[in-house]
Amino acid sequence: MEAQSGRSNENVVINVGSLCSLKVELSDACLSMPLSYCIFKTPTIHFRHKETSFLPNCFSIEPMHHGKQNLLATEKIKVKYLKALRVRVIGSRYETMSEQSKEIEEQNVLSDWIDSVEMIKEEASSCYAGRDFAAELGDEFVKTMLLDGVFVIELFRKDAEVVKPEPDDPIFSMSSMLQYLYHDLILLENQIPWLVLDLLYEKTRLPCETKSLIELALMFFANTFTSHPPPINTSRFKHEDIKHILDLLRSSLVLPFQESEKKNESSWQPIRSITMLKDAGVKFMKAVPELDSVLDIRFRDGCLTIPSLLIQETTETIFRNLIAYEQCLPKCQPIFTCYAKLLDNLIDTTNDMEILCKREIFDNWLSPDDATQFFNNLYNDTFVKEFYYSELCNKLDCHCKRMWPRWRAYYVQNYFSKPWAIAAQIYAVVMLVLTVWQTYIKN
Repeated sequence: MEAQSGRSNENVVINVGSLCSLKVELSDACLSMPLSYCIFKTPTIHFRHKETSFLPNCFSIEPMHHGKQNLLATEKIKVKYLKALRVRVIGSRYETMSEQSKEIEEQNVLSDWIDSVEMIKEEASSCYAGRDFAAELGDEFVKTMLLDGVFVIELFRKDAEVVKPEPDDPIFSMSSMLQYLYHDLILLENQIPWLVLDLLYEKTRLPCETKSLIELALMFFANTFTSHPPPINTSRFKHEDIKHILDLLRSSLVLPFQESEKKNESSWQPIRSITMLKDAGVKFMKAVPELDSVLDIRFRDGCLTIPSLLIQETTETIFRNLIAYEQCLPKCQPIFTCYAKLLDNLIDTTNDMEILCKREIFDNWLSPDDATQFFNNLYNDTFVKEFYYSELCNKLDCHCKRMWPRWRAYYVQNYFSKPWAIAAQIYAVVMLVLTVWQTYIKN
């Protein structure tokens, strides 16, 4: 087909075949993301800022990193955990069985677990964005889900002392192993669907086990955000559709934050740094008693109350993966991302960090420079449409625009900051009173 341009009289050739092909591609393309997607490959825009915050060190807990050379050594630990669980489920009668009976019973138990995972493999596979691992890997996908699922459940049981770890268990005899797991289990692209964990937990749960899987998981990660974690309240998860471990940790912060008081959603509101707020007369206080969520920052009567936050090696990992998760998950409220953006603005220099550490609001295990740099780089290439701290920022802005708090803060910081300055002020006041008194007596 040919057409002529009215301005240049040049012939333009249109490839009808290409247009038809494009039309077919557009009609076949699925432009919406399935709501079942909850485990994602880390977006490049986030990955490039800190690659180590998104990659597992020692343990692969899903098919995305399964088989990588640097993660193969720990696969033997998973097999060992599976064997030990199988013996425990069979029970005390295991010791009195013949070798043939043991083998038959072990095979029956294992077959039951495999069949159970087989029944949900399609649903589990639908959690992974852009990949159908059930179709790609077949039986290997079921094997991976079983081994990884049992490993995670047994890890939680041993950590909570529901099951006593063996003396030669490398995870509990080598402190570095647990540290690796605190990192690896919270990665966005290293998650196993919660429905797999829940199924295997109920299949292997003994009558003496009273704690729920949610409780065991939260106990394992109790010191992720604070050195003084609040009591675990599993009732608030009753109606929640937990997707995986990272989603559970997010829910443990977001749900109590949403329950505490109504939060107004608005566009981003600028906020001053801690040092600037201090100069404007704002006081800072650690939330006591500990609030249910580190997200619950409040401002009242000139005092900014901030829940205690533990800053350690895994803090950047959990922050970055929660932000990436909220950015990827369809219809997700970016509440944690707003919290990170708020901290990014409050903490601008090491002086801001030191003020919060001095008031025991931040329990910083890193150097002041490293911790400050972490917060300064946290929000790069991240977007929020709704900002959940707009009311807080408005209150702080109104306070800072008032002159009296600023003058009062200036006077206190400059004339009452040191003992000799206080003494000089008292002396000046006494002399002023005496002078006025003498003048009054003479008259």
